Amino acid sequence: MKGVLHKKMSVIRCLRTMTVIVFNCNCSRMNHSTHFLRYNHTLPSEEHFHLKAFCREGRLKDARKIFDNMTEKDVLSWNLIIATYRRHGYPQEALKLFQQIQRTGVQPDHFTFTTILPTCAQTRAMEKGMEIHQNIIDRGFLWDVVVVNALMDMYAKCGRMHKARELFDKMPQQVPVSWNTMIAGYAQNGALDEALQILKRMPQPNVISWTAMIAGYAQNGIAEKALEIFYQMQLAGVKQNSTTFVSIIPACAKLGAVKQGKEIHRSTMESGLSSNVVIASALMDMYAKCGSVHKAQKLFDKMPQRDVVSWTSMIAGYTQNGFVEQALETFKQMQLVGVRPNSTTYASILPACAKMGALEPGMGIHQTIIESGFSTDLVVVNALIDMYAKCGSISKAHELFDNMPQRNVVSWAAIIAVYTQNGLVEKSLETFKQMQLSGVKPSSATFASILTACAKMGALEGGMEIHKSIIDSGFLSDVVVANALIDMYGKCGSIPKAWKLFSKMSERSVVSWTAMIAGYAQNGFLEEASRIFQEMPERNVISWTTMIAGYARNGLVEKALETYQEMQLADVKPNLTTFTIILSASARMGALEEGMDIHRSVIESGLCSNAVVVSALIDMYAKCGSIQKARGLFNKMLQRDVVLWTAMIAGYAMHGYGKDALKLFELMKHSGTYPDQVSFVCVLFACSHAGLVDEGCKYFSCMRDFYCITPKLEHYVCVVDILARAGYLEEALIFIIKMPIKPAIVVWMCLLSACRSPMNTRLGAFTANLLFELDPKNAASYVLLSDIYAEVGRWGDAQKVRRLMKDKEIRKTPGCSWIEVHKRVHAFCVGDRSHPQTQEIYAMLEKLSYEMKAAGYAPNSRLALNDVEKEEKELFLNHHSEKLAIAFGLLNTSPGTTVRVVKNLRVCVECHTATKFISKIVARKIVVRDANRFHHFNQGECSCGDYW
Repeated sequence: MKGVLHKKMSVIRCLRTMTVIVFNCNCSRMNHSTHFLRYNHTLPSEEHFHLKAFCREGRLKDARKIFDNMTEKDVLSWNLIIATYRRHGYPQEALKLFQQIQRTGVQPDHFTFTTILPTCAQTRAMEKGMEIHQNIIDRGFLWDVVVVNALMDMYAKCGRMHKARELFDKMPQQVPVSWNTMIAGYAQNGALDEALQILKRMPQPNVISWTAMIAGYAQNGIAEKALEIFYQMQLAGVKQNSTTFVSIIPACAKLGAVKQGKEIHRSTMESGLSSNVVIASALMDMYAKCGSVHKAQKLFDKMPQRDVVSWTSMIAGYTQNGFVEQALETFKQMQLVGVRPNSTTYASILPACAKMGALEPGMGIHQTIIESGFSTDLVVVNALIDMYAKCGSISKAHELFDNMPQRNVVSWAAIIAVYTQNGLVEKSLETFKQMQLSGVKPSSATFASILTACAKMGALEGGMEIHKSIIDSGFLSDVVVANALIDMYGKCGSIPKAWKLFSKMSERSVVSWTAMIAGYAQNGFLEEASRIFQEMPERNVISWTTMIAGYARNGLVEKALETYQEMQLADVKPNLTTFTIILSASARMGALEEGMDIHRSVIESGLCSNAVVVSALIDMYAKCGSIQKARGLFNKMLQRDVVLWTAMIAGYAMHGYGKDALKLFELMKHSGTYPDQVSFVCVLFACSHAGLVDEGCKYFSCMRDFYCITPKLEHYVCVVDILARAGYLEEALIFIIKMPIKPAIVVWMCLLSACRSPMNTRLGAFTANLLFELDPKNAASYVLLSDIYAEVGRWGDAQKVRRLMKDKEIRKTPGCSWIEVHKRVHAFCVGDRSHPQTQEIYAMLEKLSYEMKAAGYAPNSRLALNDVEKEEKELFLNHHSEKLAIAFGLLNTSPGTTVRVVKNLRVCVECHTATKFISKIVARKIVVRDANRFHHFNQGECSCGDYW
């Protein structure tokens, strides 16, 4: 290195006769005159040369040493050292050097000002920038276009657009850079209308102008407008550059606009920029956020070079779409190839551990974070707190929070969320108060977060306290906060307060309208919700989905399906949540054909590999009786999370295929997926409906002892059901007495329901009387006791229970059955005569009754009314809702077609026996889903083996 420098210096010494150095300012793009800087000395000395070399190489210490020891420091030396400090991320040191140059008497030049002004912009040093402005005026540089542009940019980045505008308006010549500076300034400060006006006034907007406008809309969350400007740019014939693509791709991600994203992807290929690592990473992120994680993976696999951003984008994509195991595997691969994770990588992988409840891998990553020096990074620590909380280690989350050297609003929000997720609303509110006392001012997002906590827990009083804090803090006019308040009041059942806030809003977003619709719908005011929905000036996918969800949750499933169809006609594309809700509605109705149509829409939307949607599809096929289709979907999924495994296990459980459910559960464990509380509920449910007593007790113990999952009420209910159904009534009663939590009504109902099988009237009467006290208006307990007495012929006692119901004005839930034929769902109630095909249906039932008796069927009339003749009892039993639905299905479907029926109550013994006979007579498969499980009838047999 020294030899090279000596040779170069000898050349310089040979050129001593030159006395003027000309510096050319590259302003050709601005049509600006060339600037000449003249120095009254010879060529740079050896010190100058070394300074320049060290500055170019970024050797700051060496450069500074040379600079400090220089006998004569001219403006060139000062410019070099100031620019080097700024370029290498030391803006404060650059500002200090500028202050020193002023004290030495060396006069700043054009380059000094164009170097130091961006430094002021970077550090938001507004006052210093204004001093420099005055210096520029004094030195006569105000008419230098490059300097004025730097001044405008400084004012814009410091939020003083009126100052920038004054300079712009006074410019004798406004070059493209000046226009672009103003567009970018207005956009960055959220003044998008003003930015657009400048763009329209600009004589010839170039790629930088259009890109600044697109970035402004995208960064301010107005993704639709960003796309609109992008298309206008294309129509104007302006070719996009890499910055344009990096600005517009996130807008597609925000909108979930995968179609537009694909078009932009094609444009990047046509521009030859698709291999650009930054653009490829943005495209991966867009596909992942739109649910097309497989497309993101294809891009990732094709990348010739991958940096930390591309690896992180892929990890985040897997995590966001539920492919948590793949996210962890990619994280490992990244480390193996030598790419060091950054804070964003850690913030992306920790949620994967949180979703899996994988505490051990999470702790391993925590150790890596400590070794990598990121243990004090705020973003990373916040993600760690969230991970520990979701993995059940509340103490560790709290310890991390307590040991944080500094906390920001996000840190406080994270620990508040920890308490909220674990039902500790009072602790959440207390922590929120501590945050305020510590001097950390809540942001609009913090207020929205704590209000969401109150909404989830129905904590109206706490929410009202937060409302007061919002008023005191001046955030009531913030649309995001106001929307969160409306949502909180709606979910807490205080609709008048929600409406009062809504009616007073000066500006209402789509979210405001949607929050009001959700409030009405969640509280059962569907007419009001529908009215607000119709009045909305603009509806998006979220508002449509909220209306669909409102109908579905209030039992109006047909109306939910109808609204979904209207949404499609309005050309509004369903999102992940829409599909999840509407698939659940189809499942509830047993609407298989409708569900299959929705499945086709899922495929078209590119969400067919999304774990959440696929889980909903598996659930729909299982609940519609097509367990084979459910398993087919499950088998196609290469990546399976705990939700997906659990959905398939639940499918087998409800169909009574207990051994298949347990086999799948074992496969899940061997795959490395940790079962959660829901998984164990499904396994225990499977054991209950298949009579697997030993297996059920084993898994219940395994849940507590091996997986350290504390049993909840639903687990205890399953165990009681397992024992009681198998006839171990005394053991079930002892288990209930020993339960560490107070037995709820549902526990005693399980015991009472099982009492009629062995006809244990004494225990049945004891349990029923207990239920009469706990829930005196629950018709089910009265009906069950009446049926128990009827089974053993104690008609007097059965009548007493029925009279007691009548005296207390308790009405039995009427039996109702649904059947889907040609994509239309038909409903039938007991004795129903409202259907247009009533005559044909009853004629079919009479025909079937005659053929069944000929085949040896004898109606079980013990459970029918005792004070009517035998013929009337048989007629009453023959008109149960599931029989009407079956008869309708036989009349309106082709021979050999499976008849599928859904019933709201448990199928009675009589109908169960009758359906077995019907399946043999008509040589058809009949699938009935009752309130408890599925019954597959075929050739006179039922899949439940008469155990239900």
